[in-house]
Amino acid sequence: MAVSIRLRREGTKNRPYYRVVVADSRSPRDGKFIEIIGTYDPKQTGQNSSFSVERAEYWISKGAQPSDTVRSLIKKQKKMAAAEPASEAEREGSEPVEGVSTPSA
Repeated sequence: MAVSIRLRREGTKNRPYYRVVVADSRSPRDGKFIEIIGTYDPKQTGQNSSFSVERAEYWISKGAQPSDTVRSLIKKQKKMAAAEPASEAEREGSEPVEGVSTPSA
């Protein structure tokens, strides 16, 4: 069975909303699927997708072929995940240390 990771369209007319699904490549776009691994909202600005990169990597390791759009979303999710720990470290470094008093004027 040829498995692909692709978008499944939901939502209403002129308001698309997609689910990132793992499906048999022979099934129709909105047909049956194996697993839902996330969502994608193209109308939303900023962080417009949320899905499990771990599950996507698992399916890719099993031979699933991601569509071009899903491949791009995975790349963006990985970049966002890599940026989060760095920004958290910056925030921790800027917090005042307990027990150290600052001079008052």
